[in-house]
Amino acid sequence: MRKDDQLVVITGMSGAGKTKALQTFEDLGYFCVDNLPTALMGKFTELLRTSSEINQVAVVLDLRSAESSQAVVDLLLKIAKRHNDREAVIFLDANTEKLVSRYEESRRDHPLARNGRVVDGIEKERKLLAEVRDNASWVIDTTDLKPQDLQAKIVKRFEQHELPQFHVELMSFGFKHGLPLDADMVFDVRFISNPYYIPELRDQTGQDQPVYDYVMEQDSAETFFNKTLNLLEFELPRIRQSSKSSETIAIGCTGGQHRSVAMTERLAHHLRELGYVVNITHRDIQRHKGAEKPNGR
Repeated sequence: MRKDDQLVVITGMSGAGKTKALQTFEDLGYFCVDNLPTALMGKFTELLRTSSEINQVAVVLDLRSAESSQAVVDLLLKIAKRHNDREAVIFLDANTEKLVSRYEESRRDHPLARNGRVVDGIEKERKLLAEVRDNASWVIDTTDLKPQDLQAKIVKRFEQHELPQFHVELMSFGFKHGLPLDADMVFDVRFISNPYYIPELRDQTGQDQPVYDYVMEQDSAETFFNKTLNLLEFELPRIRQSSKSSETIAIGCTGGQHRSVAMTERLAHHLRELGYVVNITHRDIQRHKGAEKPNGR
């Protein structure tokens, strides 16, 4: 392996958080593979040696597949015992009570006890992996860890990389063109008086100052803005702490040309002042421009 190559093998107890760990490495830019057959590990090592584009690989290697358990354990021990700076074996563990609880929540069978008791599968797995745990580069006990805490531990250990910064996607849209499929929150501003009814504003958009002023000078718009900003000031920090990388907020009016555009622009400005990275999309601003038909709202 070259000096810049990095192979991370994630293993450990089923239910201890291997999926979250792999997702974290994916966010860090690693080439990631889940449930890699032991026969392919040599291929991945070769990939690291020969690829000019891929030099950081994270794989999950555990006992869930139909392969011989001993073959998996032998391979994990072989890697763990090499003890070099370019290969790391991360072992995720948790106490039996917590693992049983997680399996009860997921309602899945333990891979080593498909038709038996979960606790029996856990104890069998713990015995098989005991020596691997003893030789691992890093053991993480996730018994009392939240998913975001596990993520933070991994990022700190591999701190030469940074996770993508949390960002807010603000989108204006028109209800008559359909709801955005990817919105986490949707707000309706059709109660605000419609600039469509003002002839000189009809063909402008919420990005034009006359339309923006017309919308924002209304008491209902000011009240909505203040209440919505207050809600986002409460929610966004908690959403970011839950390990989400982004939040998509959609604001809709009838056609997506006037009211929703103006409100989106104003909210974006204030969220940026609060320190958030904000991207704006005006989904329907160019659709049938000037043809926002009245619908009584």
